[in-house]
Amino acid sequence: MADTLPTSVLEVSPSQAWQWPRFRPRSVLGVLAFCLVVGVSYGAAVRLDQLANGHDTLPASRAFLWEITGALSAWVALPIIQTAALNASSPRAAGWARFLGLHTVGFALYTCVHILVMLGVRYLLYPLLGWGEYEYGPMAFRLPMEVSKDLIVYGLAVTFISLFEAWRNQHARALREAELEGELRSAQLQSLTGQLHPHFLFNSLHTISSVMYEDLERTDRLLSDLGHVLRASLERAEPTWTLAEERMHTARFVGLLSARFGERLTVNWSVAPGLDSARVPCFALQTLVENAVKHNQDRVEPLEVRIRAHEAADTWRLEVEDTGRGFGGESPATGPGVGLAHLEQILALLHGGRARLEKGQGPEGGARVSLTLPRGARP
Repeated sequence: MADTLPTSVLEVSPSQAWQWPRFRPRSVLGVLAFCLVVGVSYGAAVRLDQLANGHDTLPASRAFLWEITGALSAWVALPIIQTAALNASSPRAAGWARFLGLHTVGFALYTCVHILVMLGVRYLLYPLLGWGEYEYGPMAFRLPMEVSKDLIVYGLAVTFISLFEAWRNQHARALREAELEGELRSAQLQSLTGQLHPHFLFNSLHTISSVMYEDLERTDRLLSDLGHVLRASLERAEPTWTLAEERMHTARFVGLLSARFGERLTVNWSVAPGLDSARVPCFALQTLVENAVKHNQDRVEPLEVRIRAHEAADTWRLEVEDTGRGFGGESPATGPGVGLAHLEQILALLHGGRARLEKGQGPEGGARVSLTLPRGARP
């Protein structure tokens, strides 16, 4: 019947802030329907008891009126129980003094409202229905009877509301933790996949400035490639994109590298048909190609970088292999050298244990890096 804000329960303890139940029409109507069903069923039970004891002179409508008015009066007084349960859900949460005090006052208010509304409705309806004046009976016996029944109803309602609120708060915490985990995961992916090393930008600008007075067309092409590379790094919204998009981005990146290294760098592609729609981490190939180049930039011999993509039984693989010094040689590269480690983190965040990065040696002794991706990474 009530809809309390879960965040208020999570952020403020019951001893610090008073909570009021909030009502949704669907919940209110659902509890009303439940109370009507209980009233009708109790009315049927009372009528059967009358017949069993030979009290068939009373009309059946009396039994149903008694029980339905009792159930609807309980529905009217139910917010009192909800308020007490929300503010003293358990002795551990509220403290024994607050717990016992609130429920003592709550029960007293509930049973008073319940009995007064129930009797008031009956005293009003009896004359309207032509049944004369309503006679409740000796108060010395009737009131203890009603109070004892109200005590059972109060205890069951408090137990149900407390358990429901505990479940809802736990569910809200789980949802919030999932949201925070998702936000953290997204932030990690954005951080890991959105890195463009400053030295690449400086080298590209230096290369462009060295040819701008000699070859205007080439300068224009290089500036266009650099613009697209920078735009992809800044405007990318998702942690993955298609292999076709990654190839186009990497081709522009390679174009800038080739302008700097000239004939010393050759990049060859071998992509199996049907893989262009496969999803890959953004800038994965760029990272691997950049690693291959920067760890061999001091070599005089030409460097060949081979990029392959092919399907396996239940996975597909990306490979970047070079003809350089390999992983065992001393590298001239400076900096933290975390490119492959970042790429491994990205794969773990995206696919868990279903993806892996493997390092090995090519046939000429150069470095080979393979990414194994699940078929689920394809749309």
